[in-house]
Amino acid sequence: MHNKTISELALGLRVGDFTSVELTRSYLDRVSKFNNELNSYITVCEESALQSAEIADRRIRAGEAEPLLGIPIAHKDIFCTEGVKTSCGSKMLDNFIAPYDAHVVSLFNQSGAVMLGKTNMDEFAMGSSNENSYYGPVHNPWKLEAVPGGSSGGSASAVAAGLCVAATGTDTGGSIRQPAAFCGITGLKPTYGRVSRYGMIAFASSLDQGGPMTRTAEDAAAMLQVMAGFDPRDSTSADQPVPDYMAGLGNDLSGLRIGVPKEYLGGGLDADIEASIQLALAEYTRMGAELVEISLPNTQLGVPTYYVVAPAECSSNLSRFDGVRYGYRCSDPKDLEDLYKRSRGEGFGPEVKRRIMIGTYALSAGYYDAYYLKAQKIRHLISDDFREAFKKVDVIMGPTAPSTAFGIGEKSDDPVTMYLSDIYTIAVNLAGLPGMSIPVKPVGGMPVGLQLIGNYFEEAKLLNVAHRLQQETDWHSATPAGFE
Repeated sequence: MHNKTISELALGLRVGDFTSVELTRSYLDRVSKFNNELNSYITVCEESALQSAEIADRRIRAGEAEPLLGIPIAHKDIFCTEGVKTSCGSKMLDNFIAPYDAHVVSLFNQSGAVMLGKTNMDEFAMGSSNENSYYGPVHNPWKLEAVPGGSSGGSASAVAAGLCVAATGTDTGGSIRQPAAFCGITGLKPTYGRVSRYGMIAFASSLDQGGPMTRTAEDAAAMLQVMAGFDPRDSTSADQPVPDYMAGLGNDLSGLRIGVPKEYLGGGLDADIEASIQLALAEYTRMGAELVEISLPNTQLGVPTYYVVAPAECSSNLSRFDGVRYGYRCSDPKDLEDLYKRSRGEGFGPEVKRRIMIGTYALSAGYYDAYYLKAQKIRHLISDDFREAFKKVDVIMGPTAPSTAFGIGEKSDDPVTMYLSDIYTIAVNLAGLPGMSIPVKPVGGMPVGLQLIGNYFEEAKLLNVAHRLQQETDWHSATPAGFE
């Protein structure tokens, strides 16, 4: 059952081929069998999951037919879940039991989805490899010695290995799309403001966005249908109507204009990955789409801009973790200053400390104009590049990552090289656009992701374009050996 899509499982539940309790138990058994080697989950909620499944079965017997009713999913451990530990992959929150549900979690609960547990992640979503977790690194099911990508690596690994049907993730600079590419699944980062951030623990507030991680674009559409919508509790939530994402799947692509940025191909991109991207583009032209070369001239400024803006915002957001109100507190502090220093020093890991220090420096009185203000101006230039491009094209395509998944420990001593893993994804967050990664032809037995970028609030178009490729190819249906 673990290789079936959401719609296939929903049909099976409705016609009585199996119950939600049976389905949930089968996934919990897989988590028990494989999580020790993958480390995808931080917390498994077996008892509450089975209780939710029983409730879902009663609703199904009563004639309800919600798309996610009775479907087992997982949440990235950055979303608050009432009564369940919400750690953000950090020692700082290892003892934090959330007193309320994030808006996204509430929506899935209302839909009847069954939460299996909370997935592992880079600490406070800071990382591109899921090696920065207090609970240890997550392993890629395609190659256990390789990273799954980050920061949503636990969700990506769990979906790829069939430890849940689908999962939530968050994307600040590529943290849904890059692990989706590394693990061979579908990952969607919606337009900024499309999904509420209420109850999603903040890293960089102007960049963070929640989204679905699934096997297929059709499943992503079903997940986004639940997640999307206005939330008055989130001041950045967009009061925009939510379309029927499922209704547009399968639409013809004749005349679709695909922008291919000249900055995305060649250069530092692996030649085999470029060949895989070109093969996918050829499939689209066969379906009637037109390729248009475009330029995004400020692409190379994305990484340095992001690594000023994001650390500055994280420096501000993480100042609340002081050892006073909740979270980790050092033992036997001598005074208040010692409490602050040791609680933060012992509670945060090295990557979080690095970014807090960079951000605090960039926001300091002597350097604010030189760094933070300048970065925000460049951010506008990057957004302008995309606005000009979308006057000529309907969707933009290119690689999601410059390489396939690298080895655990391979880049951990070189933060700058690690940061370049997100070179193709970061600009999308800086501009607030929707972006998506879908599997294309593997390279050396490892997954490769094609990135699709759309105009604001055009997730439905992206989902259709992704779905059409998945109707014509089987790249998305591959399963890692040992997890069939």
